[in-house]
Amino acid sequence: MIDIREARAQDVEAIRDIFYASYGSAYPHPQFYDVDQLTRFVYSDGQLLLVAEDTESGRVIGTASVILEVGALTDLVAEFGRLAVLPEARNLGVGRKLMRERLNRVRDRVHVGLVEGRTVHPYTLRIAEANGFAPVGLVPLKMRMAQRESLCLLTQYFGDALRLRRNHPRVIPEVYPLAQLALEHSGIERDVIVDEEARAFHRAEGLGLREMTTEGYSTLLRIERGRVRHREVFGPLRLHYGLFKLKSEHSHYLMAVDEGRILGAVGWNEDTLDGVVRVFELIALEDPVARFLLEAFERTCRGRGDIALAEIDVSADAPHLQRTLLELGFLPAAYLPAMVFSDVERLDVVKMVRLYIEPKVGEPQLSPRAAAIADVVLKPFLSQRIQPQIEAVMGDLRILHGMDADQVRRLAGACRVVSYPSGATIFGEGEPGSTFYILLSGRAEIRHAGVAQPLGVVSAGECLGEMSFLTSGPHSATAIAVAPVEAATLTHAELDQLLRFRPDIGLTIYRNLAAGLGAKLGRIAEERAGGAGEGV
Repeated sequence: MIDIREARAQDVEAIRDIFYASYGSAYPHPQFYDVDQLTRFVYSDGQLLLVAEDTESGRVIGTASVILEVGALTDLVAEFGRLAVLPEARNLGVGRKLMRERLNRVRDRVHVGLVEGRTVHPYTLRIAEANGFAPVGLVPLKMRMAQRESLCLLTQYFGDALRLRRNHPRVIPEVYPLAQLALEHSGIERDVIVDEEARAFHRAEGLGLREMTTEGYSTLLRIERGRVRHREVFGPLRLHYGLFKLKSEHSHYLMAVDEGRILGAVGWNEDTLDGVVRVFELIALEDPVARFLLEAFERTCRGRGDIALAEIDVSADAPHLQRTLLELGFLPAAYLPAMVFSDVERLDVVKMVRLYIEPKVGEPQLSPRAAAIADVVLKPFLSQRIQPQIEAVMGDLRILHGMDADQVRRLAGACRVVSYPSGATIFGEGEPGSTFYILLSGRAEIRHAGVAQPLGVVSAGECLGEMSFLTSGPHSATAIAVAPVEAATLTHAELDQLLRFRPDIGLTIYRNLAAGLGAKLGRIAEERAGGAGEGV
């Protein structure tokens, strides 16, 4: 029989041994290998630590915890984490029992339960989903183990959490697909409003930067916007918690100054083990100062070399700040309904992440709902790296003629990246043609069945498959990579999603596709008349 109970001081060595048995020496949080630290966890009011005991042998075979102060002190958010079971005791239902007991013990004490599940362990995610947690996001490559791993974020709500939720949040279009999916998974009415008109903050010029001092601290406290009203950035710390608390949490503040006058500050803390930094507060007298501070923070991260990613939790009612962060390279990774408590209501939060390492192409086998979240989240991270390539060849891409920089960014965000080795078939004659391709590098030959010579060659800066894309008919020819090809692809479904919010982009695309197709057909006719040709 398995008994789930609160951990005692005499259990800490057994808990340590469970983590060693489960992770070896690779676990990035050494406090779970430290008997003194584990003993503090046992007696901590901010953490519930449970163990699973085999009553026949008296042996502790599993452990799990709930961290009760993940958010700010009034957010009532708890993280359900650190679940580990001895390898020889797995498949006995220990994990499920630990999860159920954690829920029973804290559901009256919190509004939001949060799970950060390692995607390499789908069993953990299955336990969470089976016990009412819903996948709402994925933070790519956040955790450093033997290799970097992504974390799937899941939430569950208790008490008055959803009754206090502020409805009809306003988000930018890039956040919308993730928000809709997260709300659906959470059983919440999909009430998100898309703010297409939200523009990024302008940048303040001529300001200086300096680290926060004791004098600066008191000045910042008097800037009411960042401290109390209209908060747009959330985290586990805030300026008014006091300097001692901030220093004990390894926090940093960078202040914007103008001729000695303090105009605002950005605060963040750092997990040196995982190489992750998190902005928890943004204080600014004016929006341009906020952008100035965020740019300085991002520049600091980029220049470090030891930071893998930066994250920031933004109000779902702050589309201008969401747009600003998007321009600074941050992308939506999670949509967390009713995540923070502000004034008299709970606000949805958008977790935005900037990666400083190469994103991973695929994720392990996930549940259908978690896989859907992963697909929506990872696509923009993979597309992000091709945006500079598209902009670099903008003048050569007929499909982009007439587009401004914002339109190009939006188009790049809708594209996926595909690669083909030399000799690979990109698409075959007669196959359905719901995708067109923008060649970023490489070359492809166009061939017809039964024709010995290729009809032509398409190179970087040109498109493939546009005729079938326009007509929704099958491909009229086969395209084969004759040099390694990297292409940006767009399907009908992806274009339709984009055009719901930006019909101006669609108008330009279809006009340019038609013009390019006409020019290509004319070139083919001329080349065929001369004994050589090129096809589509």
